[in-house]
Amino acid sequence: MTDTILKYFNIFYEYIPFPIEIINEEGKIIYINESFSFHWGYNLSEINEYRIFNDLELKRSGVHDAILKTFENRDKRIVDNFTDSLLKSRDIILPIFRTKIFHIPYEEKNFVALFHEDQTEIVLTEAEVRKARDGNKEAERLKNTFLTVLSHELRTPLNIILGYTSIIKDSFKDKINPEDQVYLDNLYSGAQRLHTSISQMLEFAQIEAGNFSINFENVSLGNIIKHCMDINIQSAKEKNLEVKTKFYPQEILVFADVQILENAINNILINALKFTKQGFIEIETNILDDRELAICKIKDSGVGISTNYLDHIFRPFSQEDLNIGRNYEGNGLGLALAKRYIEKMGGSLLVDSLKGVGTTFTFTLPLSNSLFKGNPKSLQPLNLKKILMIDNTNDSSNLLGAYLKNKYELEIISLSDFKLEIIDRKNFDFIIIDVDRSFWEQSLKISRHIKKIDPLERPIVILSNEFDEEKTEQFIKAGVSKLLIKPFTKNDIFNALNSVTHKK
Repeated sequence: MTDTILKYFNIFYEYIPFPIEIINEEGKIIYINESFSFHWGYNLSEINEYRIFNDLELKRSGVHDAILKTFENRDKRIVDNFTDSLLKSRDIILPIFRTKIFHIPYEEKNFVALFHEDQTEIVLTEAEVRKARDGNKEAERLKNTFLTVLSHELRTPLNIILGYTSIIKDSFKDKINPEDQVYLDNLYSGAQRLHTSISQMLEFAQIEAGNFSINFENVSLGNIIKHCMDINIQSAKEKNLEVKTKFYPQEILVFADVQILENAINNILINALKFTKQGFIEIETNILDDRELAICKIKDSGVGISTNYLDHIFRPFSQEDLNIGRNYEGNGLGLALAKRYIEKMGGSLLVDSLKGVGTTFTFTLPLSNSLFKGNPKSLQPLNLKKILMIDNTNDSSNLLGAYLKNKYELEIISLSDFKLEIIDRKNFDFIIIDVDRSFWEQSLKISRHIKKIDPLERPIVILSNEFDEEKTEQFIKAGVSKLLIKPFTKNDIFNALNSVTHKK
């Protein structure tokens, strides 16, 4: 072996912090770097008689054949869990190596380099992550079981108490004295309040755990509002409040879940009735043609909300001050639930208020397919048949599935089940990632990895509730093609798909 060749290898590989060995066509190791000597415990002179092709450990593991093929084809390959007899002879805990094997031609001679990357920490970390994920799944299972049992064991007896109390009230209203009637009314209202609080807390826990199912359908917004008004009209009459409506002249059909839409509107109305002592409650509906959204405003002439507290209004268990907590019933969950209900249906909920003047809650919802006025042909992406959707809660995927029905096939994978090997598949055309706040950093890493390894360079679309300029810039640098801020409309998603198609 000439000094020129050894000098050549030494210049390139000596200071690389990974073990490197270079062998000739006879299987003799003709060069090792300092990192190899450190991990294997040998210098080059000590392994002068060693031949890789005679190593039984390498033959057993198939590395022997991989090296021969690299010499034969003049190419490269990767093997996992590399171990040879030299390494096994040492009294140490064997590291886990991933080895890149590649051909090196030099002066009409052929050599093969073995580039060893220590994967021990990565493998152990992945094992810990799997263990933590399994533990998290078990914790989620136990929590769901607890919520199910709690829901049954609390709601069932409360329903019985409420039912029989109402029967007793109706049956004995003319047979008991006024004092006993007050006791009975207090019993009923207390049980009803407890039932409402427990129901809200259980629903909120289910939403936060990602176990809240939504059944989308085309429903009349006006009819839903009227039904909610019928439920709450008696409370308004008892306080001598005027209930006014200003409905859009045509029927507004929205794409929503009837039950949770009613819950959201009821929570807003109950809040308005609770904090309005005199004056009015007004409900107004309209549509935003350019965004394909229905809009509803619920105004009141109540006590209003201070400017400092507006940012906290939708936080769970939040109330403005102790005085409000003492004078008004409630657990601070109604508006927090209303916001989450509406956002899960692809809408938004905003508040505007002046202390001592009143409050206006404004929510939007996607219009149903029958009111979609865009031009589907101009918006429909070309040559895109299947979408890979990474969604940890299935909230956005349910909505997208409804929006893209009969136009795309949506394959949904949870963040915890996603593996980079999926990117090797060629049966989808681009990727949508729903970025949950608690998995923001993980979603950013996934985006970077996808752009790095995806041979088809398929575009990535990000969906999220919150993005500042810094976060947006990070995703753009990671190679993301489009960012959509929630709530988004059907028109928004088709425009996004169309734009990333033309960028391909």
